[in-house]
Amino acid sequence: MSFQPIVLSSGYSGWAFLSRTKEDQQEVLSETAQMKRDTDYFRDNIANAKTASDLVSDRRLLSIALGAFGLHDDIGNTFFIKSVLEEGTIDEDALGNRLSDKRYLAMSKAFGFGDFSIANTQLSDFPEEVITAFQDQEFELRIGEQDEDLRLALGVERELENLLATDTTDDGYWFLVMGNPPLRRVFESALGMPSAVSGLDLDRQLLEFREKADKVLGDSSVQQFSDPEKQEWLVRRFLVRAEAANSVAATSSASLALTLLQNVGQ
Repeated sequence: MSFQPIVLSSGYSGWAFLSRTKEDQQEVLSETAQMKRDTDYFRDNIANAKTASDLVSDRRLLSIALGAFGLHDDIGNTFFIKSVLEEGTIDEDALGNRLSDKRYLAMSKAFGFGDFSIANTQLSDFPEEVITAFQDQEFELRIGEQDEDLRLALGVERELENLLATDTTDDGYWFLVMGNPPLRRVFESALGMPSAVSGLDLDRQLLEFREKADKVLGDSSVQQFSDPEKQEWLVRRFLVRAEAANSVAATSSASLALTLLQNVGQ
């Protein structure tokens, strides 16, 4: 029997419940037969992946590796993933640095195939770090099967922690937010930004994010979200707006269905 997380409700109350029970629910997930088989295999075999080619040629290892960075849908793009890993992160022209989605860069940096003569897969603590990240992501995926907004909200704390651990400028932090699709979606919704902003050039997008944050919060920096209270504000605002949008969509669908039924009856 597959694991199905307990989701009591949508919105902020649902997120609060999941935040309280996440550790216990994840423990249940980690003890399922399939999860134990997959993580045990990764733990026992990842050291054999000394090159990017080794990793992408083993679908079971690659599945865990991609899943740990929220890139599970790329399991079939082995040539692309191999290129990202082999080029590393040190060269500014490396593929991972050029991609707008910075999850690829994070994966390349974590594995170290293109950056070091000996990859990080040979380190003793590496398997557990990846497995922990994979289990977090897998739990959130299961949540997303029931409520996509809750999935995004659950990942905010982790994604912000990883992002703010990077040594960069404040503009650099905003570019990292913009290059992280799940986190970007939360910020855009919480700040009330129009979807059309993604079609602007990057410098203009940066200006839009900074101006919105300053207008709503009185602070245009990403670093403010290292404060747990600001993180909670971000999540609450995102979920409240998401619920409102879903309610409007549901009402519109119901009105359309009613109109169609009335027309049929005429």
